[in-house]
Amino acid sequence: MKTLSSLNDPEKIASQYKTASNLTARIHLHQRCSVNQYGWFRWVFDHFDIPPQARILELGCGAGTLWQENRPRIPDGWDILLTDFSAGMLDKARQSLARQTLAGQGPGGSARFRFEQIDAQAVPLPFEDGTFAAVIANHMLYHVSGRPALLAEIRRILKPAGHLYATTVGENHLGEIPGLMSQFDPQLAPWGTATKSFTLENGGAQLSPWFEEVSQDRYEDALVVTDAGPLIDFLLSGFIDVPEERHPDFKAYINQLVAASGGAFHISKDSGIFVGVRER
Repeated sequence: MKTLSSLNDPEKIASQYKTASNLTARIHLHQRCSVNQYGWFRWVFDHFDIPPQARILELGCGAGTLWQENRPRIPDGWDILLTDFSAGMLDKARQSLARQTLAGQGPGGSARFRFEQIDAQAVPLPFEDGTFAAVIANHMLYHVSGRPALLAEIRRILKPAGHLYATTVGENHLGEIPGLMSQFDPQLAPWGTATKSFTLENGGAQLSPWFEEVSQDRYEDALVVTDAGPLIDFLLSGFIDVPEERHPDFKAYINQLVAASGGAFHISKDSGIFVGVRER
């Protein structure tokens, strides 16, 4: 078996995120099983200190879930550009936000959102200096192999006093998963190394050369898995290449694991946000 050993391998990223299905499976596990009922995307939005009239860029928007979850809270004066390297992701984001507009969820119309296919690793970014009041990178900087070049570009396109909002995970995030996989097959043990290039522990030092002020906040949460289905979908969503013929054994193993825990298998979480401020 193989693991997804690097989350900044362009071919693996392209395969992972060609459509929104893998990401949706991962989000579903957290939505279904998280202890913190306030909600990750709402908590992230709480950290935004953005003027009521502002241009905003999200790099790696995925399916647009951040905006779907906070649609009623978005000021009418925000001009939001959602970008992703994946055309499939952008299509999903566009469709989901359009459905919300038709359903009358949130103020204003769909014109506040614009969509553009952009690979954040292909610097320079196609924007003028000082274009945006805020740049958002939600769980995506660990995908970028040339982070210093991208961070320099983010600083360039931010206005003075502009903010970067970058979320990521800690080194012990989902810490039970490597052991869980190792018990099924020892070759799967390195799963947990995938996001370690940009974490809550080392991300601040990477941001500080580009931003005069860098702060961090952690989101308190954990997973309690009472139904094996979402966990199975999460684990098979592309992080681990389990051959099709072994799927029945793998699913039986996860079901047995959840049952043996008394129907409540606990998994630790460690996620948070960095806020970087360009002061001049």
